Amino acid sequence: MAVSQELLAILVCPETKQPVTLAPTELVDTLNAHIQNGTLKNRVGEVVSAAMDAALVREDQRYGYPIRDDIPVMLIDEAIPLPPPGESD
Repeated sequence: MAVSQELLAILVCPETKQPVTLAPTELVDTLNAHIQNGTLKNRVGEVVSAAMDAALVREDQRYGYPIRDDIPVMLIDEAIPLPPPGESD
């Protein structure tokens, strides 16, 4: 994971300006499994087809932003709705 601590310290959700943190590996693995199955949709309802290397999670844990090729994709429409904490498939 090549997102530096300095970059992570200044990145915020483009919608709410909440801080973001790196997603746990388990969450990224779960999201990638859904991508592989064709069942993961982004905020605007489009199926996500590209696997992610990592993800950034908004402070309220409602949305995640994919990281691909070490680049955070911080676009509101590309945000991925996340299950409430403690809820899994």
